[in-house]
Amino acid sequence: VLYAKNIHERLAPASLTKLMTAVVALKYGNPDDVITVSSNMGNLESGAVVCGLAEGDQLTLNQALHALLIKSANDAAVAIAEHIGGSVEGFADMMNEEAQAIGATNSHFVNPHGLNAENHYVTAYDMYLIFNEALKYDTVNEIISMTSYDTVYTDKNGSEKTLSVKNTNQYLAGNVAAPDRVTVIGGKTGTTSAAGNCLILLARDTSGNPYIAVILKSAERGILYTEMNALLKQATS
Repeated sequence: VLYAKNIHERLAPASLTKLMTAVVALKYGNPDDVITVSSNMGNLESGAVVCGLAEGDQLTLNQALHALLIKSANDAAVAIAEHIGGSVEGFADMMNEEAQAIGATNSHFVNPHGLNAENHYVTAYDMYLIFNEALKYDTVNEIISMTSYDTVYTDKNGSEKTLSVKNTNQYLAGNVAAPDRVTVIGGKTGTTSAAGNCLILLARDTSGNPYIAVILKSAERGILYTEMNALLKQATS
């Protein structure tokens, strides 16, 4: 650990939760699995980011994971949870078991997306452990570095639906530059009223050495990226 501050403080993770969702999905599912979307998609809070899934839609787990990690689609999170865990609650139990298994013992999940919920929290150190586990999967490594993604899936009648998503990571979007001698590979963003602005990244220095950097509960997006650049500079100082 090159730099640490309040790394064991319990905080809301917002959509950084979705990395834990991806870990459980890939451990217990197959990217080629076909998910049939239930009627549960309407149960998300107002304003929640979605990719437009509807009851009866069919898509692969791989497609759903792209929507989950690139667009941060909350409807994709629910669809994945129900497919793998039978229900959102059942999947949350699997998330907690997996978190315990990898040593993220100061975290607790109640949903697969990170929308505001009581008793749903992580620590910065646990998020590092979770992301480190997620990076063991080639699928995750591939997805987190993509700037955009386009795919076609089917609705309940077998008609084609197109999905086109862009990454919310401002480094990958080209709106924020990393410090000198640091390359941002990818990561996950997260924002809710309770969690503030959150970001976890995989970066490399000029020698190719990997670093994980995580910031939770930044006051606003502009500050978040300023703080992240200060953190990334630790890799080359």
